[in-house]
Amino acid sequence: MKRLLAIFLILLCGCGQPGRRADLVILNGAEPESLDPAVITGQPEGRVVYALFEGLASLDSAGRVKPGVAERWETSGDKRTYTFHLRHDAKWSNGDSVTAADFVASWRRTLAPETASEYAYQLYYIKNGRAFNEGSLKDFSQVGVGAPDPWTLRVELESPTPFFLDLCAFETLLPVHMATVEKEGDQWIKPGKMVNNGAYCLKEWRINDRIRLEKNPFYWDKAHVAMQTVDVLPISKAITALNFYISGIADLMMDKGLVPPALLGDLKKKPFFHSAPFLGTFFLRYNVTKKPLDDPRVRQALSMVIDKRLLVDKITRGGERPAASLVPPGTAGYEPPEGLARDPERARKLLSEAGFPGGKGFPFLTFLYSEGELNEALAIEIQNMYRRELGVNVTMRRQEWKVYLESLTNLDYDICRSSWVGDYPDPNTFLDMFVTDGGNNRTGWSNKTYDGLIAAAARETDTKKRFDVFRQAERLLVVQEAPITPLFFYVGIQFYDGKKLGGVEANLLDEHRIQEMYRKQ
Repeated sequence: MKRLLAIFLILLCGCGQPGRRADLVILNGAEPESLDPAVITGQPEGRVVYALFEGLASLDSAGRVKPGVAERWETSGDKRTYTFHLRHDAKWSNGDSVTAADFVASWRRTLAPETASEYAYQLYYIKNGRAFNEGSLKDFSQVGVGAPDPWTLRVELESPTPFFLDLCAFETLLPVHMATVEKEGDQWIKPGKMVNNGAYCLKEWRINDRIRLEKNPFYWDKAHVAMQTVDVLPISKAITALNFYISGIADLMMDKGLVPPALLGDLKKKPFFHSAPFLGTFFLRYNVTKKPLDDPRVRQALSMVIDKRLLVDKITRGGERPAASLVPPGTAGYEPPEGLARDPERARKLLSEAGFPGGKGFPFLTFLYSEGELNEALAIEIQNMYRRELGVNVTMRRQEWKVYLESLTNLDYDICRSSWVGDYPDPNTFLDMFVTDGGNNRTGWSNKTYDGLIAAAARETDTKKRFDVFRQAERLLVVQEAPITPLFFYVGIQFYDGKKLGGVEANLLDEHRIQEMYRKQ
C-alpha cells in the first residue's frame, strides 16, 4: 500500500518523469524563490546555491570555516584588513579562472542600490559599504575591497569584525560570473545559461518538480565531490515528504518543517530520525505601520497571552525550547535578556489602556503564514489564544513560499509567522536585521536608540562590553517595543540512514553542504 501511495504521489507532483535516478535525492522544502546569491534570503534557496557557488571560504560538514576559493589569508594587527590569496586552479564552469576581480565586481553588484539585495547589509562591515549601498557614495573605488592582482583580494573593514570569515562563506558574498549576468540579464540563473564556480552545475530546473545538479568538471576540488548527480525536490507537504523518504524515492529530508506533527512521537523512535538544536528561532512579526499594531502596548499584549510551553509540548514536540529572547542563549557566549513572560491579566490591562477593553472595538487582523502543516497548526493555536484571552479575532492567511516572502518584503500582512537561522555564530546575526530600513527587518519598525546600539556594538572590541550593548538593544526589541514575539528555539531535523549516507552532521548553523555528502556503502 505504501508503495502504491508513493507512486500515486510521484505522478501527482510530476516527479515520476522518466530518467536515471540521481545519486542523491534530497527533500528540500519550498520551491526556491531564486538561485541568485545576491537575491536569496531563505534556507531552501541557500542549500542549492551553496552547491552551485563557492566563496572565499566555505563550511565543512560540522559547520566550521575552511578555505574555499581563497587557499589562505592573513589579517592585519588591528584586525581591520584581510588579505586573501586565491587558488590558481579555481575555475568557472566555462573554464574561466576565478579571480579577485570577480569578487570585487560581484560585491559591487550586491551593494548597488538597483540590485535591491535585502542582504546587502552583510557587506556593511566593509569600509564605505553602507554608504555605497545607500547611494551617498557613488565612487566604488572608495569601498574597502580591491584586487592588487588577479590572485589577491584585499578587504578593509570599518572596524574589527569577529565573524567576518564566517561571512566570507555566506551566500550574499558568493561570486557570480558578471559577463554572464550582464549578457543574460534575469535569465542568467536558468539551466544552459548559468556559469558558476561551485561543486555542481545546474542541469535542470523544473518548477515544482525538481532541480537536477551535476558535478562540475571544472571545480578545483572535484576529486572530493562524491555524488555525480543530485536531485533537489521542492516538497512542501510533510506527509508527502515522509512517504517519499519511506518509499526510497528520496535519500535525505533536509527541512525541519517537513515532519508530520501527528506522527512525530513515532518518528523520533526511528533510526533514520536525526535531531539537534541549532541557532534558529521561530517568532512572530508585527506590521507596526498598521493600526492598532503601531501601539507598543498592543504588541506587548499580543505577546503576553501566548503560551509558548503549550506550543512546543502540544504542536512542535521535537524538543524545542520556549524562547524568551530572539537570540538563542549561549550564542558565542552571549546570554540574552529575558523577554516578556506570559501574563494574560497584564495583557488585558495593556489592551484596555490602548483603548480596547475586553477586545471591544479591536479590528480584525490577518495572521500570515507559509504553507506547511506545522505552520498551520501553530497559527490556529495562536489564533485561539488571542480570542480566548483578549477577545481579539484574527483570520488565517496561508501563502506558498515565494508569495509569502514577497508579502513580508512589501509589509502586506498584519501578524506573520517568521523564523531566523543564524548566518554565523554571533548574536549580531539576529539583532542587526531590525535596524531602520534593514533588508530583513520586514516589520516597518524604526528606533534610533536601537540603531545606535547596534552601531556601537559593531565598533566595540571588548567582548563583554559588546554583549552588554547587545543586551540593551535586545531588551528594546523583545520587551519595551516588541515589534516581534520570540516563540521557540528550533531543533534541526533530518531523515537519513546514517549507515549509508555520510557528510551530514549536526551543527549550530544547521548547514549541510551537498558537496560534503557521500555514500558509505
